[in-house]
Amino acid sequence: MKKIILLFVIVLLIPYLSNAQTVEDSLAIKQTAMNYIEGYYEGNVERMEKALHPELAKRIIRTDPQSGRQRLDQMSALTLLNITKSGGGKMIPVDQRIFEFKILDITGNNASVRTVAKGFFDYIHMAKWNGEWKIVNVLWDFVKN
Repeated sequence: MKKIILLFVIVLLIPYLSNAQTVEDSLAIKQTAMNYIEGYYEGNVERMEKALHPELAKRIIRTDPQSGRQRLDQMSALTLLNITKSGGGKMIPVDQRIFEFKILDITGNNASVRTVAKGFFDYIHMAKWNGEWKIVNVLWDFVKN
């Protein structure tokens, strides 16, 4: 009877174990986030491009100061690459660049990450795309002091 119960428990756990977070995935997710943030700081288009899915949607909610109405602004991968190419965050002194990174969740081929950098923070959704972790969605805002 104990063997049957143990076998039953193992069979139930197999789907969860196959989607479990691996050390390799965690390291690859962190490297993707580093390519994104450091690529921006360095003005390094190659690093930024390596981090992004071509159909990236990076969004922020902004409020028009005159009307008080909110709008949802969006950047594409191409826009972010152009910003990076034009210098990105190079003007921020190295000793003032803040970087915090936290994996919030990894399930299968999806991950949620939170980063904080000088002046802004991101909630990032990544997907394992053709064997590599890529940033698909970013919801961001400015850090309020």
